[in-house]
Amino acid sequence: MILAGGFSKRFGRDKGLVELAGKSLVLHVLDKMFGIVNETVVVVSSGSQKVSFERSLGQRARVIIDKREENSPLVGALTGFESVHGRYSLLLPCDAPFVSGNIASLLLDLCINRNAVIPRWPNGYVEPLQAVYHTKSASVAARATLEQGKLDLRSMIASLRNVRYVSTMVLQQLDSELLTFFNVNDRRDLKRAESILTRL
Repeated sequence: MILAGGFSKRFGRDKGLVELAGKSLVLHVLDKMFGIVNETVVVVSSGSQKVSFERSLGQRARVIIDKREENSPLVGALTGFESVHGRYSLLLPCDAPFVSGNIASLLLDLCINRNAVIPRWPNGYVEPLQAVYHTKSASVAARATLEQGKLDLRSMIASLRNVRYVSTMVLQQLDSELLTFFNVNDRRDLKRAESILTRL
């Protein structure tokens, strides 16, 4: 599940469709996950976004629209959880062009018999948008969290039991610079991403 509902004021367009080295950011994410997952869903927040992403992605992924009006990653995640068929769901952002297939595979393996597997930094900060969730459990938790008026993924995670946290120091063995967590938020990030690409 790739969340792509946010419109970027900094870019003046959908961030997932911003091009890096001639390819949209969301396609970079999709390419990294090729062969790792057996179903791909891109969640957007409007009909016009759906048209734009379908034009860009073709048959590469199913594009679906948020089921609720509140614009938040939790709403996008719930829409995805309720739309996919897999027992476990890998949740990713659309703006992480260096997302690691090796880390994704590890998180999917570790999630067996867990409700979630989430990367965590040494300072305690977690990465809910590069994590794996038990689809049904997360769907129930996301719905309950939204009904409480909370719109953030961390509130949903707090209500989940049997969550495994994986230290980013462990993940560095698979991705030494932890580029998997690099997000393109503005044009400066885009330039940095271009320079990273030249040395990878």
